[in-house]
Amino acid sequence: MLAPISLMKIKRMLKKGDRIHANRTLFPLFLVPYTEDNTRDNKREWEREMGRMRFHPVAWGVIIGTFLSRTGFFMTLPFLGIYLGKVKGIDPAIVGSILALSLLVGTISSFVGGALSDRLGRYPVMITAMGAWSIVLIGYVFATETWMFFVLSACNGLFRNVFEPTARALLADVTSDDQRAAVFNARYFAINLGGAIGPFIGLQLGAGSTSLLPFLVTAIIFAVYAAVLVVFMVMFKEQLKKDVAADPVTMNQMARIVFTDKVFLYLLLGNLFVAGAYSHLDTTLSLYIGHDRIEAYSFLFVVNTISVLALQYPLAKFMKRYSSMTALKLGCLLFGLGLFGFGLFTNLFWLSVSMVVFTIGEILCFVVGDILIGEIAPEHLRGAYYGASGFAFLGQSVCAWIGGVLLQVLGFGQGPLIFAILMLLTFIALPFYQRGQYLWEQRQQQRNSCEKSSQVMI
Repeated sequence: MLAPISLMKIKRMLKKGDRIHANRTLFPLFLVPYTEDNTRDNKREWEREMGRMRFHPVAWGVIIGTFLSRTGFFMTLPFLGIYLGKVKGIDPAIVGSILALSLLVGTISSFVGGALSDRLGRYPVMITAMGAWSIVLIGYVFATETWMFFVLSACNGLFRNVFEPTARALLADVTSDDQRAAVFNARYFAINLGGAIGPFIGLQLGAGSTSLLPFLVTAIIFAVYAAVLVVFMVMFKEQLKKDVAADPVTMNQMARIVFTDKVFLYLLLGNLFVAGAYSHLDTTLSLYIGHDRIEAYSFLFVVNTISVLALQYPLAKFMKRYSSMTALKLGCLLFGLGLFGFGLFTNLFWLSVSMVVFTIGEILCFVVGDILIGEIAPEHLRGAYYGASGFAFLGQSVCAWIGGVLLQVLGFGQGPLIFAILMLLTFIALPFYQRGQYLWEQRQQQRNSCEKSSQVMI
Protein backbone atom coordinates (compact mmCIF):
# COMPACT_ATOMS: atom_id res chain seq x y z
CA MET A 1 0.00 0.00 0.00
CA LEU A 2 1.29 3.47 -0.82
CA ALA A 3 1.84 5.68 2.20
CA PRO A 4 0.43 9.21 2.42
CA ILE A 5 2.90 11.81 1.20
CA SER A 6 3.80 14.90 3.20
CA LEU A 7 2.48 18.41 2.58
CA MET A 8 6.00 19.68 1.76
CA LYS A 9 6.40 16.98 -0.86
CA ILE A 10 3.04 17.96 -2.38
CA LYS A 11 4.21 21.59 -2.64
CA ARG A 12 7.50 20.58 -4.26
CA MET A 13 5.68 18.41 -6.77
CA LEU A 14 3.22 21.18 -7.64
CA LYS A 15 6.14 23.52 -8.32
CA LYS A 16 7.69 20.91 -10.61
CA GLY A 17 4.42 20.52 -12.52
CA ASP A 18 3.67 17.02 -11.28
CA ARG A 19 0.13 15.82 -10.94
CA ILE A 20 -1.42 14.88 -7.64
CA HIS A 21 -4.10 12.24 -7.96
CA ALA A 22 -6.54 11.97 -5.08
CA ASN A 23 -7.96 8.54 -4.47
CA ARG A 24 -11.07 9.41 -2.49
CA THR A 25 -12.30 5.85 -2.08
CA LEU A 26 -10.47 5.75 1.25
CA PHE A 27 -10.95 8.05 4.20
CA PRO A 28 -8.86 10.04 4.92
CA LEU A 29 -7.35 10.82 1.53
CA PHE A 30 -4.40 8.83 0.30
CA LEU A 31 -2.37 10.76 -2.25
CA VAL A 32 -0.54 9.09 -5.11
CA PRO A 33 1.85 11.19 -7.26
CA TYR A 34 2.53 10.69 -10.93
CA THR A 35 3.71 12.95 -13.76
CA GLU A 36 1.71 14.29 -16.71
CA ASP A 37 2.13 17.18 -19.13
CA ASN A 38 -1.29 18.78 -18.73
CA THR A 39 -0.41 20.56 -15.47
CA ARG A 40 -3.06 23.26 -15.43
CA ASP A 41 -6.02 20.90 -15.83
CA ASN A 42 -4.58 18.49 -13.31
CA LYS A 43 -4.05 21.22 -10.74
CA ARG A 44 -7.68 22.28 -11.16
CA GLU A 45 -8.78 18.67 -10.62
CA TRP A 46 -6.71 18.48 -7.45
CA GLU A 47 -8.22 21.71 -6.12
CA ARG A 48 -11.71 20.49 -6.97
CA GLU A 49 -11.16 17.16 -5.17
CA MET A 50 -9.81 18.89 -2.06
CA GLY A 51 -12.61 21.46 -2.17
CA ARG A 52 -15.21 18.76 -1.78
CA MET A 53 -13.85 17.95 1.66
CA ARG A 54 -13.81 21.62 2.81
CA PHE A 55 -17.06 21.46 4.72
CA HIS A 56 -18.52 24.37 6.65
CA PRO A 57 -17.18 24.45 10.25
CA VAL A 58 -20.71 23.82 11.52
CA ALA A 59 -20.90 20.70 9.33
CA TRP A 60 -17.65 19.39 10.82
CA GLY A 61 -18.99 20.19 14.29
CA VAL A 62 -22.16 18.19 13.65
CA ILE A 63 -20.20 15.27 12.15
CA ILE A 64 -17.73 15.09 15.07
CA GLY A 65 -20.59 15.60 17.52
CA THR A 66 -22.49 12.79 15.82
CA PHE A 67 -19.54 10.45 16.33
CA LEU A 68 -19.21 11.36 20.02
CA SER A 69 -22.96 11.24 20.75
CA ARG A 70 -23.43 7.93 18.93
CA THR A 71 -20.47 6.48 20.80
CA GLY A 72 -22.16 7.52 24.04
CA PHE A 73 -25.54 6.25 22.83
CA PHE A 74 -24.15 2.80 22.00
CA MET A 75 -22.28 2.70 25.32
CA THR A 76 -25.53 2.58 27.25
CA LEU A 77 -28.87 2.24 25.50
CA PRO A 78 -28.27 -1.11 23.71
CA PHE A 79 -27.63 -2.56 27.20
CA LEU A 80 -30.65 -0.85 28.77
CA GLY A 81 -32.88 -3.93 28.43
CA ILE A 82 -30.27 -6.07 30.22
CA TYR A 83 -29.90 -3.41 32.94
CA LEU A 84 -33.66 -3.20 33.53
CA GLY A 85 -34.10 -6.97 33.58
CA LYS A 86 -31.06 -8.21 35.51
CA VAL A 87 -30.25 -5.26 37.75
CA LYS A 88 -33.70 -3.76 38.38
CA GLY A 89 -35.54 -7.10 38.21
CA ILE A 90 -38.30 -5.84 35.91
CA ASP A 91 -40.42 -8.45 34.10
CA PRO A 92 -39.29 -9.08 30.47
CA ALA A 93 -42.70 -8.17 29.05
CA ILE A 94 -42.61 -4.83 30.88
CA VAL A 95 -39.01 -4.24 29.73
CA GLY A 96 -40.18 -4.77 26.15
CA SER A 97 -42.98 -2.25 26.69
CA ILE A 98 -40.54 0.30 28.13
CA LEU A 99 -38.24 0.00 25.12
CA ALA A 100 -41.12 0.02 22.62
CA LEU A 101 -42.48 3.24 24.13
CA SER A 102 -39.25 5.01 23.21
CA LEU A 103 -39.66 4.00 19.55
CA LEU A 104 -43.33 4.98 19.47
CA VAL A 105 -42.84 8.42 21.04
CA GLY A 106 -39.81 9.03 18.86
CA THR A 107 -41.66 8.27 15.65
CA ILE A 108 -44.54 10.58 16.56
CA SER A 109 -42.32 13.45 17.76
CA SER A 110 -39.93 13.38 14.80
CA PHE A 111 -42.07 15.64 12.59
CA VAL A 112 -42.76 18.06 15.46
CA GLY A 113 -39.04 18.45 16.19
CA GLY A 114 -38.11 19.10 12.58
CA ALA A 115 -41.01 21.54 12.11
CA LEU A 116 -40.10 23.44 15.28
CA SER A 117 -36.57 23.93 13.96
CA ASP A 118 -38.01 25.57 10.84
CA ARG A 119 -39.88 28.07 13.04
CA LEU A 120 -37.45 28.61 15.92
CA GLY A 121 -34.10 27.88 14.25
CA ARG A 122 -31.87 24.81 14.22
CA TYR A 123 -29.56 25.71 17.11
CA PRO A 124 -32.17 26.45 19.82
CA VAL A 125 -33.97 23.17 19.11
CA MET A 126 -30.75 21.11 18.97
CA ILE A 127 -29.31 22.65 22.13
CA THR A 128 -32.52 22.16 24.11
CA ALA A 129 -32.96 18.56 22.90
CA MET A 130 -29.36 17.54 23.54
CA GLY A 131 -29.28 19.22 26.97
CA ALA A 132 -32.55 17.55 27.98
CA TRP A 133 -31.30 14.21 26.62
CA SER A 134 -28.28 14.52 28.91
CA ILE A 135 -30.61 14.98 31.90
CA VAL A 136 -32.57 11.87 30.85
CA LEU A 137 -29.37 9.79 31.01
CA ILE A 138 -28.72 11.07 34.53
CA GLY A 139 -32.33 10.14 35.34
CA TYR A 140 -31.56 6.48 34.66
CA VAL A 141 -28.98 6.62 37.46
CA PHE A 142 -31.51 7.75 40.08
CA ALA A 143 -34.69 5.99 38.85
CA THR A 144 -35.98 3.28 41.19
CA GLU A 145 -39.63 2.70 40.19
CA THR A 146 -40.92 1.06 37.02
CA TRP A 147 -43.07 4.06 36.09
CA MET A 148 -39.95 6.24 36.16
CA PHE A 149 -38.34 4.10 33.48
CA PHE A 150 -41.46 4.44 31.32
CA VAL A 151 -41.21 8.24 31.62
CA LEU A 152 -37.45 8.23 30.93
CA SER A 153 -37.89 5.93 27.92
CA ALA A 154 -40.55 8.22 26.47
CA CYS A 155 -38.30 11.26 27.02
CA ASN A 156 -35.37 9.39 25.48
CA GLY A 157 -37.34 8.76 22.29
CA LEU A 158 -38.72 12.32 22.29
CA PHE A 159 -35.42 14.20 22.61
CA ARG A 160 -33.50 11.87 20.31
CA ASN A 161 -36.04 12.26 17.51
CA VAL A 162 -36.35 16.01 18.00
CA PHE A 163 -32.57 16.32 17.71
CA GLU A 164 -31.85 13.96 14.81
CA PRO A 165 -33.95 15.51 11.98
CA THR A 166 -32.89 19.00 13.07
CA ALA A 167 -29.20 18.03 12.88
CA ARG A 168 -29.71 16.58 9.39
CA ALA A 169 -31.52 19.74 8.31
CA LEU A 170 -28.67 21.89 9.66
CA LEU A 171 -26.15 19.82 7.69
CA ALA A 172 -28.16 20.40 4.52
CA ASP A 173 -28.47 24.12 5.32
CA VAL A 174 -24.72 24.76 5.57
CA THR A 175 -23.69 22.49 2.68
CA SER A 176 -23.80 23.26 -1.03
CA ASP A 177 -25.51 20.86 -3.42
CA ASP A 178 -22.24 19.44 -4.77
CA GLN A 179 -20.96 18.71 -1.24
CA ARG A 180 -24.18 17.29 0.21
CA ALA A 181 -23.43 13.68 -0.74
CA ALA A 182 -19.96 13.91 0.81
CA VAL A 183 -21.18 15.49 4.05
CA PHE A 184 -23.98 12.94 4.58
CA ASN A 185 -21.56 10.12 3.82
CA ALA A 186 -19.22 11.54 6.46
CA ARG A 187 -22.13 11.69 8.92
CA TYR A 188 -23.10 8.08 8.25
CA PHE A 189 -19.46 7.03 8.62
CA ALA A 190 -19.37 8.80 12.01
CA ILE A 191 -22.58 7.04 13.10
CA ASN A 192 -21.20 3.59 12.28
CA LEU A 193 -17.80 4.32 13.77
CA GLY A 194 -19.52 5.33 17.00
CA GLY A 195 -21.69 2.21 16.76
CA ALA A 196 -18.56 0.07 16.47
CA ILE A 197 -16.65 1.70 19.34
CA GLY A 198 -19.50 2.48 21.75
CA PRO A 199 -20.52 -1.06 22.80
CA PHE A 200 -16.90 -2.02 23.44
CA ILE A 201 -16.34 1.02 25.69
CA GLY A 202 -19.69 0.39 27.36
CA LEU A 203 -18.73 -3.17 28.25
CA GLN A 204 -15.40 -1.97 29.66
CA LEU A 205 -17.29 0.52 31.85
CA GLY A 206 -19.68 -2.19 33.04
CA ALA A 207 -22.77 -1.54 30.90
CA GLY A 208 -25.63 -3.93 31.68
CA SER A 209 -24.33 -4.49 35.20
CA THR A 210 -24.81 -2.55 38.44
CA SER A 211 -22.28 0.04 37.23
CA LEU A 212 -23.84 3.45 36.59
CA LEU A 213 -20.68 4.86 35.00
CA PRO A 214 -21.83 4.37 31.35
CA PHE A 215 -24.94 6.50 31.98
CA LEU A 216 -22.87 9.27 33.59
CA VAL A 217 -20.22 9.27 30.84
CA THR A 218 -22.90 9.40 28.15
CA ALA A 219 -24.65 12.26 29.96
CA ILE A 220 -21.37 14.21 30.07
CA ILE A 221 -20.79 13.63 26.34
CA PHE A 222 -24.29 14.90 25.52
CA ALA A 223 -23.85 17.95 27.77
CA VAL A 224 -20.50 18.81 26.13
CA TYR A 225 -22.07 18.49 22.68
CA ALA A 226 -24.87 20.88 23.75
CA ALA A 227 -22.24 23.37 24.98
CA VAL A 228 -20.37 23.14 21.66
CA LEU A 229 -23.62 23.88 19.82
CA VAL A 230 -24.05 27.01 21.96
CA VAL A 231 -20.59 28.13 20.83
CA PHE A 232 -21.54 27.55 17.18
CA MET A 233 -24.77 29.49 17.69
CA VAL A 234 -22.81 32.48 18.96
CA MET A 235 -20.10 32.23 16.28
CA PHE A 236 -22.50 31.91 13.34
CA LYS A 237 -25.21 34.43 14.20
CA GLU A 238 -25.79 35.34 10.56
CA GLN A 239 -26.44 31.72 9.67
CA LEU A 240 -28.84 31.51 12.60
CA LYS A 241 -30.82 34.46 11.23
CA LYS A 242 -31.14 32.77 7.87
CA ASP A 243 -32.43 29.58 9.51
CA VAL A 244 -35.57 31.32 10.76
CA ALA A 245 -37.93 32.48 8.08
CA ALA A 246 -39.07 36.12 8.18
CA ASP A 247 -42.71 34.96 7.99
CA PRO A 248 -42.75 31.55 9.74
CA VAL A 249 -45.08 28.89 8.39
CA THR A 250 -47.56 27.47 10.92
CA MET A 251 -47.41 23.81 11.93
CA ASN A 252 -50.68 23.09 10.11
CA GLN A 253 -49.36 24.69 6.93
CA MET A 254 -46.14 22.67 7.23
CA ALA A 255 -48.04 19.40 7.60
CA ARG A 256 -50.25 20.25 4.64
CA ILE A 257 -47.29 21.14 2.39
CA VAL A 258 -45.16 18.15 3.40
CA PHE A 259 -47.86 15.51 3.19
CA THR A 260 -49.23 16.76 -0.13
CA ASP A 261 -45.79 16.65 -1.78
CA LYS A 262 -46.28 13.59 -3.99
CA VAL A 263 -42.58 13.03 -4.62
CA PHE A 264 -41.89 13.00 -0.88
CA LEU A 265 -44.91 10.80 -0.15
CA TYR A 266 -43.80 8.14 -2.63
CA LEU A 267 -40.31 8.28 -1.14
CA LEU A 268 -41.78 7.93 2.36
CA LEU A 269 -43.98 4.97 1.35
CA GLY A 270 -40.99 3.20 -0.19
CA ASN A 271 -38.91 3.93 2.90
CA LEU A 272 -41.53 2.22 5.09
CA PHE A 273 -40.65 -1.13 3.50
CA VAL A 274 -36.91 -0.43 3.37
CA ALA A 275 -36.83 0.52 7.06
CA GLY A 276 -38.79 -2.67 7.71
CA ALA A 277 -36.16 -4.69 5.86
CA TYR A 278 -33.41 -3.18 7.99
CA SER A 279 -35.30 -4.04 11.19
CA HIS A 280 -34.84 -7.76 10.49
CA LEU A 281 -31.12 -7.42 11.24
CA ASP A 282 -31.85 -6.88 14.96
CA THR A 283 -35.06 -8.91 15.23
CA THR A 284 -35.94 -11.73 12.82
CA LEU A 285 -32.32 -12.59 11.96
CA SER A 286 -31.26 -12.59 15.61
CA LEU A 287 -34.12 -14.98 16.44
CA TYR A 288 -33.57 -17.21 13.39
CA ILE A 289 -29.79 -17.62 13.60
CA GLY A 290 -29.14 -16.54 17.18
CA HIS A 291 -31.47 -19.09 18.80
CA ASP A 292 -28.95 -21.90 18.23
CA ARG A 293 -25.91 -20.21 16.60
CA ILE A 294 -25.25 -17.13 18.67
CA GLU A 295 -21.58 -17.02 17.61
CA ALA A 296 -22.58 -16.97 13.94
CA TYR A 297 -25.00 -14.11 14.53
CA SER A 298 -22.35 -12.13 16.42
CA PHE A 299 -19.90 -12.69 13.56
CA LEU A 300 -22.47 -11.46 11.01
CA PHE A 301 -23.02 -8.32 13.06
CA VAL A 302 -19.26 -7.66 12.93
CA VAL A 303 -19.32 -8.24 9.15
CA ASN A 304 -22.10 -5.64 8.88
CA THR A 305 -20.11 -3.03 10.82
CA ILE A 306 -16.86 -3.64 8.94
CA SER A 307 -18.66 -3.62 5.58
CA VAL A 308 -20.25 -0.23 6.30
CA LEU A 309 -16.92 1.31 7.26
CA ALA A 310 -15.03 -0.24 4.32
CA LEU A 311 -17.57 0.13 1.51
CA GLN A 312 -19.27 3.43 2.20
CA TYR A 313 -16.83 5.73 0.41
CA PRO A 314 -16.16 3.50 -2.61
CA LEU A 315 -19.93 3.19 -3.07
CA ALA A 316 -20.39 6.95 -2.74
CA LYS A 317 -17.86 7.54 -5.50
CA PHE A 318 -19.38 4.83 -7.73
CA MET A 319 -22.97 6.07 -7.34
CA LYS A 320 -22.15 9.64 -8.38
CA ARG A 321 -22.78 8.59 -11.96
CA TYR A 322 -26.40 7.63 -11.17
CA SER A 323 -29.42 9.55 -9.89
CA SER A 324 -30.45 9.39 -6.24
CA MET A 325 -33.66 7.50 -7.03
CA THR A 326 -31.72 4.94 -9.07
CA ALA A 327 -29.41 4.39 -6.10
CA LEU A 328 -32.43 3.92 -3.83
CA LYS A 329 -33.95 1.31 -6.12
CA LEU A 330 -30.65 -0.57 -6.33
CA GLY A 331 -30.33 -0.42 -2.53
CA CYS A 332 -33.85 -1.81 -2.10
CA LEU A 333 -33.06 -4.67 -4.50
CA LEU A 334 -29.86 -5.56 -2.60
CA PHE A 335 -31.67 -5.32 0.75
CA GLY A 336 -34.15 -7.95 -0.42
CA LEU A 337 -31.52 -10.25 -1.95
CA GLY A 338 -29.44 -10.09 1.22
CA LEU A 339 -32.47 -11.04 3.31
CA PHE A 340 -33.22 -14.01 1.06
CA GLY A 341 -29.61 -15.17 1.42
CA PHE A 342 -30.00 -15.32 5.21
CA GLY A 343 -32.78 -17.89 4.84
CA LEU A 344 -31.24 -19.73 1.89
CA PHE A 345 -27.75 -20.44 3.26
CA THR A 346 -26.46 -22.09 6.41
CA ASN A 347 -22.74 -21.93 5.57
CA LEU A 348 -21.07 -19.02 7.40
CA PHE A 349 -19.20 -17.88 4.26
CA TRP A 350 -22.36 -17.46 2.20
CA LEU A 351 -24.17 -15.92 5.14
CA SER A 352 -21.33 -13.38 5.27
CA VAL A 353 -21.69 -12.71 1.54
CA SER A 354 -25.41 -12.17 2.09
CA MET A 355 -24.60 -9.73 4.89
CA VAL A 356 -22.26 -7.75 2.61
CA VAL A 357 -25.04 -7.54 -0.03
CA PHE A 358 -27.51 -6.49 2.69
CA THR A 359 -25.06 -3.85 3.97
CA ILE A 360 -24.55 -2.33 0.51
CA GLY A 361 -28.33 -1.92 0.32
CA GLU A 362 -28.28 -0.31 3.77
CA ILE A 363 -25.62 2.23 2.74
CA LEU A 364 -27.36 3.16 -0.51
CA CYS A 365 -30.84 3.52 0.98
CA PHE A 366 -30.03 5.41 4.16
CA VAL A 367 -27.32 7.80 2.93
CA VAL A 368 -28.97 8.52 -0.44
CA GLY A 369 -32.35 8.87 1.28
CA ASP A 370 -31.02 11.72 3.46
CA ILE A 371 -29.44 13.43 0.45
CA LEU A 372 -32.63 13.14 -1.60
CA ILE A 373 -34.80 14.66 1.14
CA GLY A 374 -32.44 17.65 1.19
CA GLU A 375 -32.94 18.03 -2.57
CA ILE A 376 -36.74 17.62 -2.47
CA ALA A 377 -37.48 19.87 0.51
CA PRO A 378 -37.92 23.65 0.16
CA GLU A 379 -35.17 25.38 2.12
CA HIS A 380 -37.55 26.93 4.69
CA LEU A 381 -39.24 23.54 5.36
CA ARG A 382 -36.20 21.29 5.45
CA GLY A 383 -36.60 20.46 9.13
CA ALA A 384 -40.25 19.46 8.66
CA TYR A 385 -39.35 17.17 5.76
CA TYR A 386 -36.53 15.47 7.67
CA GLY A 387 -38.84 15.15 10.66
CA ALA A 388 -41.66 13.65 8.60
CA SER A 389 -39.24 11.11 7.13
CA GLY A 390 -39.14 9.54 10.60
CA PHE A 391 -42.61 8.10 10.01
CA ALA A 392 -40.90 5.52 7.76
CA PHE A 393 -39.65 3.82 10.90
CA LEU A 394 -43.17 2.65 11.63
CA GLY A 395 -42.18 0.02 9.08
CA GLN A 396 -39.57 -1.26 11.51
CA SER A 397 -42.17 -2.10 14.15
CA VAL A 398 -44.62 -3.69 11.71
CA CYS A 399 -42.03 -5.73 9.77
CA ALA A 400 -40.29 -6.90 12.95
CA TRP A 401 -43.69 -8.18 14.15
CA ILE A 402 -44.33 -9.88 10.78
CA GLY A 403 -40.95 -11.61 10.96
CA GLY A 404 -41.71 -12.94 14.43
CA VAL A 405 -45.14 -14.18 13.34
CA LEU A 406 -43.64 -15.99 10.32
CA LEU A 407 -41.08 -17.72 12.52
CA GLN A 408 -43.78 -18.78 14.97
CA VAL A 409 -46.29 -19.98 12.34
CA LEU A 410 -43.94 -21.57 9.77
CA GLY A 411 -41.19 -22.67 12.16
CA PHE A 412 -37.43 -22.21 12.18
CA GLY A 413 -36.96 -24.97 9.62
CA GLN A 414 -38.63 -22.88 6.87
CA GLY A 415 -35.89 -20.27 6.53
CA PRO A 416 -35.94 -20.03 2.69
CA LEU A 417 -39.72 -19.50 2.65
CA ILE A 418 -39.73 -17.02 5.53
CA PHE A 419 -36.98 -14.84 4.12
CA ALA A 420 -38.39 -15.10 0.58
CA ILE A 421 -41.60 -13.55 1.95
CA LEU A 422 -39.57 -10.83 3.70
CA MET A 423 -37.68 -10.19 0.44
CA LEU A 424 -40.94 -9.73 -1.49
CA LEU A 425 -42.20 -7.33 1.21
CA THR A 426 -39.03 -5.29 0.72
CA PHE A 427 -39.54 -5.19 -3.06
CA ILE A 428 -42.93 -3.49 -2.55
CA ALA A 429 -40.85 -0.30 -2.15
CA LEU A 430 -39.69 -0.46 -5.80
CA PRO A 431 -42.90 0.75 -7.52
CA PHE A 432 -43.14 3.63 -5.04
CA TYR A 433 -39.56 4.66 -5.79
CA GLN A 434 -40.21 4.30 -9.52
CA ARG A 435 -43.27 6.57 -9.36
CA GLY A 436 -41.41 9.04 -7.15
CA GLN A 437 -38.52 9.14 -9.61
CA TYR A 438 -40.90 9.87 -12.50
CA LEU A 439 -42.54 12.76 -10.63
CA TRP A 440 -39.19 14.08 -9.39
CA GLU A 441 -37.76 14.16 -12.92
CA GLN A 442 -40.89 15.96 -14.14
CA ARG A 443 -40.51 18.54 -11.37
CA GLN A 444 -36.85 19.12 -12.24
CA GLN A 445 -37.69 19.54 -15.94
CA GLN A 446 -40.36 22.12 -15.11
CA ARG A 447 -37.94 23.95 -12.82
CA ASN A 448 -35.26 24.02 -15.52
CA SER A 449 -37.78 25.27 -18.09
CA CYS A 450 -38.85 28.09 -15.78
CA GLU A 451 -35.23 29.08 -15.17
CA LYS A 452 -34.51 29.18 -18.90
CA SER A 453 -37.63 31.25 -19.54
CA SER A 454 -36.65 33.76 -16.87
CA GLN A 455 -33.14 34.05 -18.32
CA VAL A 456 -34.57 34.71 -21.79
CA MET A 457 -36.83 37.46 -20.41
CA ILE A 458 -33.85 39.06 -18.70
